[in-house]
Amino acid sequence: MRDQFGRSIEYLRISVTDRCNFRCIYCMPERGIEWLPKPQILSYEEITEVVRQLAPLGLRRLRITGGEPTVRPELARLVGMLRAVPDIEDIALSTNGAKLPQLAEALRAAGLDRVNMSADSLRPTRIAEIARRDLGFNPVAAAQAATDAGLDPIKINVVVVRGINDDEVEDFAALTLERAWHVRFIELMPVGDLAGTEFERVVPSDEVLARISARFGALESAEGPARGNGPAAYHRIAGAAGSIGVITPLTHTYCDTCNRVRLTADGRLRTCLYGDHEMNLRDALRAGAPLAPLFAQALANKPREHELLKLRVGGLKALSEVGG
Repeated sequence: MRDQFGRSIEYLRISVTDRCNFRCIYCMPERGIEWLPKPQILSYEEITEVVRQLAPLGLRRLRITGGEPTVRPELARLVGMLRAVPDIEDIALSTNGAKLPQLAEALRAAGLDRVNMSADSLRPTRIAEIARRDLGFNPVAAAQAATDAGLDPIKINVVVVRGINDDEVEDFAALTLERAWHVRFIELMPVGDLAGTEFERVVPSDEVLARISARFGALESAEGPARGNGPAAYHRIAGAAGSIGVITPLTHTYCDTCNRVRLTADGRLRTCLYGDHEMNLRDALRAGAPLAPLFAQALANKPREHELLKLRVGGLKALSEVGG
């Protein structure tokens, strides 16, 4: 499975819902969006069939996303179904973490390998302000629950927003001193209620690393987690158990190594997060048509790079629409 530029595509991000129990300021408007009608959402059986048809073509790695995937009932059942598909080597979950303490053990037992958790503050009041929901979320406790359940590696994703949470960069970095967690700082992208002001709010990755170095000393280059070869560049505080990553969609694009496509909750194959290249798989699937020709056509049209800097994003209002 290679696209028109020779990039090997082995990784599918699967959105199981467009709904979320948060309304994060960098992700979607406070009022939310118009949710997809239930008949348009792929069933777990349909999602599994997409994966079953694509696995023989070279698909090896899956990530379950949303919206917030843990708000969809019986998520562990889907994990078990995907785990049973031959050739699938790795299943990960992206989550805001709010329900991890309740679900981590069941998800691991069903076959989930690892977790990426969003956490944009370590302060309870600020967490509620950014999420615009107060669910009593404790990110450290949630990550620890995932660790205790045997999920590994644990990645904690922090969207850094100037004037909102950038004063916590060093506190997040400190989480890696004694825990083998991977804290990744992500540059703000133009979505949600901050769209149009993001360039004032962006904290470049170079600045993030400089702040951490000023507190903890010169950083060492580090290998990323053993599983997962995403866009982060990793560093380590000397002697730390975990690592620090930076993800730089604005200042240093990583499109030349892109190895992924996305399946939206309503069955559209999206070949670029920030683009309008899509293929409707749901209708073909429900009609009993093979998906391989459509997948090949989609890869033939996958763009060389995103157009985020041009803000040509295909009307994207919320990351929950496309699985983040």
